[in-house]
Amino acid sequence: MKPTLDLSCFKNNDIRGIIGDQINGYFAYLLGKAFGEYVLSATPETSFDGLTQVVIGHDNRETSLSLQEAMTKGLIESGVEVIDLGMTGTEEVYFATRHLKAIGGIQITASHNPINYNGMKLVGSGASPISKDSGLNEIKQRIQILDQELNNNLPIGHVQPNDSGRSTSILVPYVDHLLSYINPSKLSPMMIVVNAGNGVAGHVIDALENRFNELNVPITFIKIHHTPDGKFPNGIPNPLIKENQIATREAVLAHSADIGIAWDGDFDRCFFFDEQGNYIEGYYIVGLLTEAFLLKEPNATVLHDMRMTWNTIEIADKLGGNAVGVKAGHALIKEKMRELNAVYGGEMSAHHYFRDFGYCDSGMIPWLLVIELLCETQQSLHQLTNSSMDRFPSSGEINRKVTDSEQVMASVLSRYQNSAVSIDHTDGISIDMDTWRFNLRKSNTEPLIRLNVETKRDKALLSQKVTELLSLIK
Repeated sequence: MKPTLDLSCFKNNDIRGIIGDQINGYFAYLLGKAFGEYVLSATPETSFDGLTQVVIGHDNRETSLSLQEAMTKGLIESGVEVIDLGMTGTEEVYFATRHLKAIGGIQITASHNPINYNGMKLVGSGASPISKDSGLNEIKQRIQILDQELNNNLPIGHVQPNDSGRSTSILVPYVDHLLSYINPSKLSPMMIVVNAGNGVAGHVIDALENRFNELNVPITFIKIHHTPDGKFPNGIPNPLIKENQIATREAVLAHSADIGIAWDGDFDRCFFFDEQGNYIEGYYIVGLLTEAFLLKEPNATVLHDMRMTWNTIEIADKLGGNAVGVKAGHALIKEKMRELNAVYGGEMSAHHYFRDFGYCDSGMIPWLLVIELLCETQQSLHQLTNSSMDRFPSSGEINRKVTDSEQVMASVLSRYQNSAVSIDHTDGISIDMDTWRFNLRKSNTEPLIRLNVETKRDKALLSQKVTELLSLIK
């Protein structure tokens, strides 16, 4: 019998769901066929030299390869040529889609989700985002139509590797591109702890290490949880979980390293630890990357999300740049970056976007820029970020379950609007109270309200206002 479809795995920006119930071989086959039909119809015949190639890669979860094989069968039946990248991170698919002039790209990954999840991230030609508002709903509708058309005895079969399309490697040109963001000759001796979380970042670290050795760049890597392992013996690769930060912190301290870096499963996000083992909130990394780009390209435009803003704005103003606040979400940020020709866009959630990377997010480019900045300024990561933390103490994102998000938002707005210096509705509500500000936004996928608070050089006020706001969020 034909399996039952559960399309609740379609989210705003990607596809994520429980293995078996939502994400299975039948769904992957239909998604491959629907995606192939979609990108063929969305791409003019004259674009990209007339090629009809789709690149596909997978992370190291135990179901990812079989899902890729089923999806490849659907892609081939749709009429596209499939380029198999093998085990990759999401940004390698982004890069390959542009580099190979493909009409689309797919990464099979559940990133940092629990071990019983899997999913897919999709892009169109030029690695343009495919989200709910830019093609994902149409693909979902195509799946429903295909499901209705197929008979009950559809043989899905098993796609053998030699039937799955043409294999290729883009690691060499990808590493070339990564290194184009920095001047390796500027790097001074440095010891770096790298934690791949048993995800798929390790092979890129190894390739960068080899290239550094060829260039006589004095970088030493201390590798932990480096080998891909879909059972994730050291926990799901999600460095935002405090327990998962311990291994990186301890390695930094044990080796007296200059910096620690950890990635999520598909390494499209990276997370930083200073030489004292302190985890650095993503907000302050946005500021560092803003500085790194504006030192290279004065007067450029950078984008930042609205959750916490003062530090980024101050750095951009100091260096003559233009900082623009935008709503969080990869499709929205990529669209706005294209519109403004922004050189960089950053979210405090550790998503960092780069104009010269097709406006896509990368978990490899940020740390390369940060270590170059450390060498150029001759300051430690603690020194560079601690001054920002002192000037603009922040709460980090606080999530609370609520029964009525709209009512809570309205109540909080009513409480502060008459005394506010300014109110912004770009993403939820951002209220500036002169010496402190906050952003309150509702989750798109869960019954949660998300709060971020920052002050000007006043940690006591920060604690007071967090307590005050949480008392209003019930």
